[in-house]
Amino acid sequence: MRRKPLGQMLHEAGNGSDGRKLVRSFGVLQLTMISVGATLGTGILVILGDSVPLAGPAVFISFLIAGIAALLSAVSYAEMAGMVPVSGSSYSYTYATLGEGMAWICGWCLVLEYAVSVAAVAVGAGQYINEAVASFGWALPDFISQPPGSGGFLNLPAMAIVLLAMFLLVRGAKESAWINTVIVFVKIIILLFFCAIAFTAFHAGNFSPLMPMGAAGVSAAASRVFFSYIGFDAASTAGEEAKNPQRDLPRAIMLSMVIVTSLYVLVAVAAVGARQWTWFEGTQAALVQILLEITHQPWMGLVFSVGAVLAIASIVLTVLYGQTRILMSMSRDGLVPKIFGRISEKRGTPVAGTLIVGIAVALTAGLIPLGALADATSIGTLFAFALVNVAVIYLRRNRPDLKRTYRVAFYPVTPILGSLMCIYLMVNLGGITWVVFVAWMLVGLLAYFGYGRRHSRVAALSDAEYRELSALSLESTDMFDAGSPAPATTSPDTKAP
Repeated sequence: MRRKPLGQMLHEAGNGSDGRKLVRSFGVLQLTMISVGATLGTGILVILGDSVPLAGPAVFISFLIAGIAALLSAVSYAEMAGMVPVSGSSYSYTYATLGEGMAWICGWCLVLEYAVSVAAVAVGAGQYINEAVASFGWALPDFISQPPGSGGFLNLPAMAIVLLAMFLLVRGAKESAWINTVIVFVKIIILLFFCAIAFTAFHAGNFSPLMPMGAAGVSAAASRVFFSYIGFDAASTAGEEAKNPQRDLPRAIMLSMVIVTSLYVLVAVAAVGARQWTWFEGTQAALVQILLEITHQPWMGLVFSVGAVLAIASIVLTVLYGQTRILMSMSRDGLVPKIFGRISEKRGTPVAGTLIVGIAVALTAGLIPLGALADATSIGTLFAFALVNVAVIYLRRNRPDLKRTYRVAFYPVTPILGSLMCIYLMVNLGGITWVVFVAWMLVGLLAYFGYGRRHSRVAALSDAEYRELSALSLESTDMFDAGSPAPATTSPDTKAP
């Protein structure tokens, strides 16, 4: 039940488990592009074909519902990110408010969210690679382009994209951020290009009936496409590598949500307007198929497929980045092995942790089908988002003195609605997904009591040391300025958590 003192959390920011420093190189543009890069494209490019059969033409309403739920949580993320600009995202926010036990559960959900979403998106990229080579009359055999259970043995294209992102991240965060920024602009252009073509074949009759599967179908699709919005919290994992995190993180999170939601709804309307909702059943790489059927120009399919692969690659890059930074924060607290938090002196990044995560995610992408991955990601994400909304309420009530660079509007209604929306979408996920989630949580509890609880740095403090550090965090608000020097303690024997 111990909470990590907020001031101490900030003074550890930027350090790995080995004491080496991360490099602060991100401005608001790079942070926004990390958030957009991790978000934009997944729901449209990868799982649109799975979502339209659930919701019918009202799939754009599903995107709006999921977008509203994400926005309600995004504003809570913005407040927390401006107040506690560290790399742990909702794991760190929960640690500071609800205690170590809930923080571990949240961090374990984030491992599920990030690692599995990278694998899911990479699987979708394999579909577009197939469309690209089909323009030349070629086809990748299912044996090397589909996972077991889908007619293949190993999804090599998906694995290749994850490994490429891994090597880019190993080279350095600044270089990866600039590559991501370029790719994000490319993906926005190709989605607008699709809309321009699709609206030439628009038929209003395709939206009748609007909800053939009823409101339940729209809700079920909203739960699935919520997977498309998880990326905005990737910006909050960059808090320790941002130049001015308390100012720029809230701006980046809110700006990215506006960009992503607008484009998702626009593309969904264009796609359904161009083809009847029943056409999407079982369709892979739906957008490129629509382009080919409208234009009958193979080169258009090639251009869009290449652009889609780049777009998906940026999602893999940014979400994999977020995963490594969360594990780095957990390692710094002693809850996972130190190797995940070791910073390379040459690269200024957690190289060893990046390699371990990259290889594990690549194997997951190569061996597991897309549908199971997408739903498992959504439930872990929704649980973590609900906890962030609770954290905002807790700190408003118990720490009203803290410096906040952004404040949630209409408090406490907004965070309460954010939590309720997350719970509502979780309930609409299937029974198999809940079984997987419960099993994942049980494995997480075994890992916590088997390793994390015994190695926790906060738990190792004596009661006197813990009270002293907690009081120290309460005494001064200037400690929350990023980059301020560590406070002196009154006792030379005092341990840092």
